[in-house]
Amino acid sequence: MLLVEDDEDVAGTLQRVLKKEGYSVEWVATGQEAVTTALGSRPDVVVLDLGLPDMDGLDVCQELREQGYDGGILMVTARADELDRVLGLDYGADDYLAKPYGVAEMQARVRALARRSARRTPVGAPGSAPAPDATPAEAPAAAPAPVLGGVLRVDVPARRVWVDDEEVALTPKEFDVLALLHAEPGAVVSRDDLMTQVWDEHWFGSTKTLDVTVGRLRHKLTTAASTTEVVTVRGVGFRLENG
Repeated sequence: MLLVEDDEDVAGTLQRVLKKEGYSVEWVATGQEAVTTALGSRPDVVVLDLGLPDMDGLDVCQELREQGYDGGILMVTARADELDRVLGLDYGADDYLAKPYGVAEMQARVRALARRSARRTPVGAPGSAPAPDATPAEAPAAAPAPVLGGVLRVDVPARRVWVDDEEVALTPKEFDVLALLHAEPGAVVSRDDLMTQVWDEHWFGSTKTLDVTVGRLRHKLTTAASTTEVVTVRGVGFRLENG
């Protein structure tokens, strides 16, 4: 786990709390360190304070997503109004925690993001079954032979997506939306069902974050030349449709 916090006292407290939960915690104090470290070590979760000395935490989040980081991002900030909450999620965060917050709430949100990231843990990673004769840097067992033609493949247990032989890096929320749509190809999944199952029934922010997530998902599929697209059914929801 990566903790991004410029206040040393706050960082020390959070490190102690998270380490008691069993997490390995690395701490950095600036946005640039956060980008470099997260892209290098690929932690399962980044706990990101928005008030950093060298760059805005929103820019850190956006850069991480643009550079392909697909772990969980929990934004922590004193900016408490709904507009800032929506902005943070639009920039690619998975969850948002406003100061002041309770330690139990912080722990619960981190646990939820860590569980999602754990579902993407490849063979050979800590906690997974060992792969014979594989080094830590090696990928899981050979992927299926590529099928050319813009074919979309979704491996739900491994939380991986391919278009032909190209793997598409998705954020946890993007993957969850795609997995729900892919479960019933051609069927419409309502906005309410997507919000409930991806963001959970306690979500109270704007549903605009769903549209932004779908927009990013569409862009990634289009960039990978997928013949499957996410289609909007106005006033109802979305469905997957083969081109």
